[in-house]
This record gives sequence, structure tokens and C-alpha cells, in this order.
Amino acid sequence: MLFMVVDRFKDQDMLPTYKRVRESGRMLPDGLKYIDSWVEPNFTRCFQLMECDDLRLLQEWILRWQETGAIFEVVPVVSSKETREVVAPNLDKL
Repeated sequence: MLFMVVDRFKDQDMLPTYKRVRESGRMLPDGLKYIDSWVEPNFTRCFQLMECDDLRLLQEWILRWQETGAIFEVVPVVSSKETREVVAPNLDKL
């Protein structure tokens, strides 16, 4: 399953998070895959696309980062391609 993880940097201070990444890497438990990420220009939020089959892996990963002061929101997402496949049979019903 895919998840958009929205990180909110405490006080818009991304430095503790970037320092941790530099020193320890992403600290992903086995089975949790980092795909890509995007950061808002004002450093308020980071959007990370992650993949796993066991939500406990996301919980474990979030706990590894709690010392940075970041707050995490986890949103299950479906790719646009997969959504088009679900929607396609319904388009002629309009």
C-alpha cells in the first residue's frame, strides 16, 4: 500500500530532521520503502511517499523520529493509474 506521510517541522525548523538524515539515514525498518519526497519552500511541511504492507512499520518509523519534534500525518493513497482503472468502467454511465 502507498502512503503520503506529511511531516510538519516543529517551528518550521527542518535542521534537526536533516541532521538526523545526514547522521543516521532514513532509519527505515525492513519492509518500509521510501519512494520520494517534496518540501514546501517555507520549510513548513515535507511530503513523503512511502510503501509498505504492514502499518506497524510506519508506526515504528515515526517513533524513531519523534526526538526531532516533527509531527506526522499518514494518508493512504492510490496511484492515479490505479484510480483510472477503477473509474473507467463507470465513465459511460454518465
